[in-house]
Amino acid sequence: MSDSNNRNKQIIEEFRANDGQVGGFFTERPLLLLHTIGAKSGQPRLTPLVYEADEDRYVIIASKGGAPTHPDWYYNLVANPNVSIEVGTEHLAVIAAVSKEPERSQLYEKMAAKHHFFTEYAKKVVTRTIPVIILTRTRR
Repeated sequence: MSDSNNRNKQIIEEFRANDGQVGGFFTERPLLLLHTIGAKSGQPRLTPLVYEADEDRYVIIASKGGAPTHPDWYYNLVANPNVSIEVGTEHLAVIAAVSKEPERSQLYEKMAAKHHFFTEYAKKVVTRTIPVIILTRTRR
């Protein structure tokens, strides 16, 4: 298992053991667990992500730490946008949509104002625009 997978596994375990609260880097940062289906594999995937609530929506950013490529979970959402999330102790069905301009930039700036690492990630990326994803609750 890669270091990233081990770290995510530990975060997920801590999240579930503490009703959605995680320490360390994630102390006082809202975190959700994103459940997707692999675009290529068809296998279930689980990813912890910082989010912000935007009225009745959840906003996440496909930054991949400022890497030149999108994270795998982004491709999973594009291929299969009906996903679910865990927020605190709730498990919610949501539909994912990639936000378009000018909303994308507005939401990114709002997130970066609260979580400064997103500003640093944007500075590192020169080959792509970092996607902002809107998760809207569904009734399934």
